[in-house]
Amino acid sequence: MKYALISDIHANLPALEAVLADIDRRSDVDAIYHLGDLVGYAPWPNEVVALLRQRGVPGIAGNYDSTTGTDYKHCGCKYENLRQEELSHESYAWTRAHVSPETKRYLAGLPFRIDLGPKGGHISGGPRLILVHGTPTLNTLYWTEDRPDSFCMQMAGIAGAKPGDVIAFGHTHKSWYRVVEGVHFVNTGSVGKPKDGNWRAGYVQLSIGDADPRPEFIRVDYDIERTMAGIRESELPDEFAEALRTGGTPGSPLEYKTVPENGGNLAG
Repeated sequence: MKYALISDIHANLPALEAVLADIDRRSDVDAIYHLGDLVGYAPWPNEVVALLRQRGVPGIAGNYDSTTGTDYKHCGCKYENLRQEELSHESYAWTRAHVSPETKRYLAGLPFRIDLGPKGGHISGGPRLILVHGTPTLNTLYWTEDRPDSFCMQMAGIAGAKPGDVIAFGHTHKSWYRVVEGVHFVNTGSVGKPKDGNWRAGYVQLSIGDADPRPEFIRVDYDIERTMAGIRESELPDEFAEALRTGGTPGSPLEYKTVPENGGNLAG
């Protein structure tokens, strides 16, 4: 099986459209799954959800989805300073005020976790693909690349993962891949709000079969000007547009006007 895993779209419709178009061009993709955080920070929460539903893309609840769907007091996001906290609250209030009742019901109904058996559930001992947003314990917990191997194996134990299995997750908006004691850990990065200094939309193509699982981290050009204009034309803070331009990193050398048009793929 070859899966396309998309996460952390964050209401960025142009980025999602570009990623889906890129997946469509890859005729060998068997299935698409989303790993949550469909809404927040950009002005198309209803349109993003509608497109995923139209395409029949199943997935799980990110923290922004479950909190919006259940009217929680905040989005469960992490802040590096007081200004980030202020902006996050503004985004959450805007999102809750603008999601339709239908979108809200969809977000509230998303499952916390999905387990997939690439070889079918009729075969015992085959590899499993476990999809969560943050960790197998909470969709608000950040599983960053600097977490030690012991943390990874703790999460694998909680998830019931064994050697050969894959746990895929998002939430940090930075992709990475590691194998610990035979268990494969894949952070899918972000479609709509990267934080690694690269403005392009990111997703993962994951191959699972008789050989070891193999992730390919893919970056896709999209109409970022359209997204930035949409943010500025809405009541969302303009800072969200600037964060997209620099890939979440102030002063990044990978700002969209200076990156070559064909960035290619990053091997996982």
